[in-house]
Parts: sequence; structure tokens; C-alpha cells
Amino acid sequence: MGFFKKIVDGLKKTKQNVGFKLKQLFKVGVFDDDFFDDLETLLLSSDVGASATMEIVDLLRDRLEEEKIIDPDQAMEELKDILMDMLETDPFEIESPAIIMVVGVNGVGKTTTIGKLASQFKNQGKSVLIAAADTFRAAASEQLEIWADRAGVRIVKHQEGSDPAAVVFDALSSAKSRKTDVILIDTAGRLHNKVNLMEELKKINRVISREYPDAQRKNLIVLDATTGQNALQQVELFNDAVNIDSIALTKLDGTAKGGVVIAIKEKFGIPVDFIGVGEGIDDLMPFDAESFVEGIL
Repeated sequence: MGFFKKIVDGLKKTKQNVGFKLKQLFKVGVFDDDFFDDLETLLLSSDVGASATMEIVDLLRDRLEEEKIIDPDQAMEELKDILMDMLETDPFEIESPAIIMVVGVNGVGKTTTIGKLASQFKNQGKSVLIAAADTFRAAASEQLEIWADRAGVRIVKHQEGSDPAAVVFDALSSAKSRKTDVILIDTAGRLHNKVNLMEELKKINRVISREYPDAQRKNLIVLDATTGQNALQQVELFNDAVNIDSIALTKLDGTAKGGVVIAIKEKFGIPVDFIGVGEGIDDLMPFDAESFVEGIL
């Protein structure tokens, strides 16, 4: 219940914006063209995205017609099932040794997400090392060091302006010698210099593949839920460079448009594995489709 309550509290704004209006819409119990038009408008306004919205509306229309459903509660249950099917993913699991390269634009919460992930893995009994490979942003490694201290894990860092790939090389060498379970790699997010950034990420990828080919790999992008549809563009950009296979969506507690989770999953098929619902070290939650849908509806 504690876990579910945290999810519900974190989705409060989305629930107020979407959940309440959906209940009012379904309560009428008339599932005609006007109903589906209103449903479409409501989903679009919560950043579910055009493609996912059309899929949801078409599926719900078909189910209500095929099963001759006229009861509002039963119709709402059908909507819940559709959303849960769209969002269902396998749990995020890693096998030691694992390397998680964390990417994303500046300001989305990369540093705090890495700190919270480090804490989670440490609490699971795993040894953790953080590689501070964002050497471009002033004080990035110092901020990461504070989180490493809070989580009680090791960190490898170089001076500001150093070669990020060199930081990663040293971190991997240290991790291998100590048989570390999880290596978390922070990276720069300066989109104004996009070509250089993407080349830098590819170089880090090559270093990892060369120096630690036996480790399990995850490329995780951190997105800010409050940016809505911009988050989709960021996934596209980084996915072209490094093949994203996991998403952490932060600041869900600060937006009324939590439907962006659905848009991301529908467009890219990449799982949202973590959601941020607060500032605390324990406020990065593993994503659970059922809790998410119930939390909104």
C-alpha cells in the first residue's frame, strides 16, 4: 500500500486533470460519436499523443460495440484494460556486471536519477560505481559526488574539461579490478552542440564495448515529464546515437500531463522503467502499469 500510495500521490495532478474528467465523461453512459470525440480531445490534452489516442479510442469503440457494453463502470474497466495492455512491460532487471549509461538533456534530472538508482542498487546488496563522464558542465561531478556520498557508493571523476571517454575507461578498469556489480555512467546533455555530443556518446559506447564486452549493457534516457511532447523528440535524438532501451521519467508529480508515458511507449516501444514522483532519494519508483493506470483513474 505504501508503494501504491506514493504512485497515487505522485500522479495527483494528472488524476485531477484526466481521471476526474474521464469519470464525468463515462458517467453519462451514452457511448456515441460525441462521447468518442470528447474522449479523443481529453486524451490529447493530457499528452497521450495523436497515434496512441487514435489506437485507444478505436479499441474502446470496438470493444463496447462487440460486447454491447452500456454500463459506465464496465466501460471504464475496458479503458483500464486497454491502457494496461499498452503500458505492460517486463520488470527492469540486471545481471552483474552491468553497465548503465545514462543520457538526456541538461535539466531533466540526470544527476539525481543516477543518485537514486545508485541507492536502490546498493539497498539490493549490489556494489555500485558511478562514472562522472559529464566533464563539460561546471560542477557536474561535484553534484554527482554529493549523491554518491548519500548513496554510499564509489565514484570516479576527472577534472572539468577532461575527455569523458577517459573517465569511463578508468571507471571500467576500477570496476573490473574490484568486481563491481553495477557501473552507472553520467554523460553530458548539451544539445546546443548536438553533433559533438552524439559523437562523444558513440565514443563512450565504443570504449565500453572494447573494455568490458562481457558486461550487460543498458542505455537509459532520463526525460522530464513536464516537457510533454518534447520528450518524444529527445528520445528520437538520443536513440539515433546510442540505441535507447530504457527510460526514467522524472517530475511526474509536477505535471498534469502524465499521459506522455503512453505516448512514449506507443511510439518507440521502449519501456518506461522508472518514474520520479518526488525529490527524496527513495522517490524514483519502478514503473508498474497497473499502479499507474489505477493511480490516474
